[in-house]
Amino acid sequence: MTAGGQAEAEGAGGEPGAARLPSRVARLLSALFYGTCSFLIVLVNKALLTTYGFPSPIFLGIGQMAATIMILYVSKLNKIIHFPDFDKKIPVKLFPLPLLYVGNHISGLSSTSKLSLPMFTVLRKFTIPLTLLLETIILGKQYSLNIILSVFAIILGAFIAAGSDLAFNLEGYIFVFLNDIFTAANGVYTKQKMDPKELGKYGVLFYNACFMIIPTLIISVSTGDLQQATEFNQWKNVLFILQFLLSCFLGFLLMYSTVLCSYYNSALTTAVVGAIKNVSVAYIGILIGGDYIFSLLNFVGLNICMAGGLRYSFLTLSSQLKPKPVGEENICLDLKS
Repeated sequence: MTAGGQAEAEGAGGEPGAARLPSRVARLLSALFYGTCSFLIVLVNKALLTTYGFPSPIFLGIGQMAATIMILYVSKLNKIIHFPDFDKKIPVKLFPLPLLYVGNHISGLSSTSKLSLPMFTVLRKFTIPLTLLLETIILGKQYSLNIILSVFAIILGAFIAAGSDLAFNLEGYIFVFLNDIFTAANGVYTKQKMDPKELGKYGVLFYNACFMIIPTLIISVSTGDLQQATEFNQWKNVLFILQFLLSCFLGFLLMYSTVLCSYYNSALTTAVVGAIKNVSVAYIGILIGGDYIFSLLNFVGLNICMAGGLRYSFLTLSSQLKPKPVGEENICLDLKS
């Protein structure tokens, strides 16, 4: 979290030169912070939605949005952080981030509840090729042949694993592919919209949650999700309540760490760090998830996908951490890698 304070100078009137390029340490710490938060929230959400059988992923998402709003608003009141007050131009500045934000939230929680951890993590790897495609189209980036071959290995392994998934769940597959699309688009547009002179990191987080909590609540009520949540029989279970609150807090930390990682690195690096995290989640899920059905072909596909993801991660992070020539510093004021 300390990395966040370093960059907040831009929102509080700091020297323009002070925040030109993030240091290697800031980039590395922000990536590790994001990976840790992403790892923990998958395990906690899986326990809530599968082990306890909590039937309301949308309600859980609302809890995470509410936690984000409260934490950021109290921090702003106490002058710990700074972001601009509301004005009618903010929705225009943010669009389409709020829609991507809520879509990412709901589809992610829904797919977690319907798929085994190994298949969830493998199918989530489609975020990487989607991010690569969107960064090429929207941000004009280009990638090497090695990276493209690594992406091909990820896709091949995912198809092999999916084709031999003995616990196939169509609804879960639809949600996880929607989640891949929303995650990729959210990462790329967050990088594009996060102008320090406009909303900054905290403003993007706060107003995203504010704009979408009411529409999400309406969706929860109209689909019966809220009623299922209120009628759930574990609300007197202290351990369940603690895990629910932990999930809400981790939801805030995940959103913050995603924005922080995208701020210091690229949207692609954020996707790659998530892919590295998924390797450990997948293998842990095979052992302790309880809902993975083993088959040899599926396991081979999992490993091909993981190997492609790790190779891709190594190539991307290596290129990210290469020092730039001194002359490039004046070109990269927007912190885009």
